[in-house]
Amino acid sequence: MKVQTYLAFDGDCQEALNFYGDLFDAKITNRVTYEDKKIDLSENYRKKLQHAELKGKDIHIMAYDATPDTPLSHGFKHHLSIDVADASKAKELFNTLANEGQIHDQFREREWGKFGRCTDKFGVNWMVNCN
Repeated sequence: MKVQTYLAFDGDCQEALNFYGDLFDAKITNRVTYEDKKIDLSENYRKKLQHAELKGKDIHIMAYDATPDTPLSHGFKHHLSIDVADASKAKELFNTLANEGQIHDQFREREWGKFGRCTDKFGVNWMVNCN
């Protein structure tokens, strides 16, 4: 069995996957837009992603741009967690993810190791761990 995340975006999925691809040294695969789909969408939304995957050595995220009639809310019900062996790399990842986003817990020493929690500029919640 494998459990995997599937992220929904408000039209900025391509930008988010480009950002995560650079950050995690991963490539976008299985990129499908709404262009040829027989659904009621405005022309300016047709180039948005109906499905894409970001794949790298230690990452596999699926994502899409939710259609405008799909309600999305930004909440704290889920977080993506990253375990990093190197403390300086962990802090660098945390700072990059938190840039233009919101820090909820500064990356610092905790009783179990170093930890930080943030929401990135795309509304995705992250926890970065190093122990």
